[in-house]
Amino acid sequence: MSVLAQILENKIVAIIRGSSPRDVLKIAQALYDGGVRILEITMNSDKPLAVIESLTDNLGEKMIIGAGTVLDPETARAAILAGAKFILSPIVDVKTIKMAKTYGVVNIPGAYTATEIVQAYKKGGDIIKVFPATSPDYIKNILGPLPHIPLLPTGGVNLENINEFRKAGAIGFGIGSSLVDTKKEVTAEYLSELTEKACKFVQAVANT
Repeated sequence: MSVLAQILENKIVAIIRGSSPRDVLKIAQALYDGGVRILEITMNSDKPLAVIESLTDNLGEKMIIGAGTVLDPETARAAILAGAKFILSPIVDVKTIKMAKTYGVVNIPGAYTATEIVQAYKKGGDIIKVFPATSPDYIKNILGPLPHIPLLPTGGVNLENINEFRKAGAIGFGIGSSLVDTKKEVTAEYLSELTEKACKFVQAVANT
């Protein structure tokens, strides 16, 4: 199954931003134990390339590892060479999209307005990240005239509203601090709670 197909099937993209590199593998394993299969490491985290490489080496056969907060083609290329299987951006940068296309990896540019979303899709975005995801109604309204564009709301999705986002037509969800709270100390208890929370998100998506 292709990376794009796996993202569409699993729907949840867990975002790890700002965790200590020594903790990321443990966090990723806890997420995997909870049923999460798609993992994004943001490029504004500490040593992101080393983290992506480590995760790819240790969990690459079980999880899809990608890079987030990618702002330029040079960063995209470095992440891909480290093992990233998808490139996710908060913006529409045509050169970054082209770089992802060159290496044959899934690219998910970020947009918000209808015009930005259409431009991102026409320029080659496989999925369009809607950021910030202000409300399920906004996704529904955008998809009214643009039903052919796959949207991934990110920033604002939680257990309380994920079903509403799904009903609005979202094909997946980028989930950050409402799933992985990087401000908390990574203890055995935290990891257990993370697995439980991940399981709840996975079940919520499966039940929609």
